[in-house]
Amino acid sequence: MSLFADTTKDEGTKSDTKSAASMKDLYGSKTAATKTDKSGNAVKNGRAYRVLVKPLVTEKASVVASENKYIFSVDRDANKIEIAKAINEVYGVKPTDVNVIRVKGKKVRHGKTQGQRKDWKKAVITLPAGKTIKVYEGV
Repeated sequence: MSLFADTTKDEGTKSDTKSAASMKDLYGSKTAATKTDKSGNAVKNGRAYRVLVKPLVTEKASVVASENKYIFSVDRDANKIEIAKAINEVYGVKPTDVNVIRVKGKKVRHGKTQGQRKDWKKAVITLPAGKTIKVYEGV
């Protein structure tokens, strides 16, 4: 039989090769490994960790933390709604206000060569009174 022949195998051999096990039996039900947030809840969307790049740990950020405001470096393409959803998913607290600031990268020089650091975006998250998140844990 040639490689591209028009003839096929007998129908009897097809029924023998059919397995009795279904895909659910082989791989189980839909139990994928899920990420958990700081409070132990399962994170529904992996996008939350792409939106929140890192918390900013500075003197100014620690001062405004006493006013229930937390500062994060966020993805440049993220908007206020995505940032609020990401905070809610990761930390389990719904923010009352989100302010976003675009920061231009500084001009740098290495000898004759001039360049620029990356532009980035930071978000100031305001939480309701009495709610806190542990951003500076382990710092």
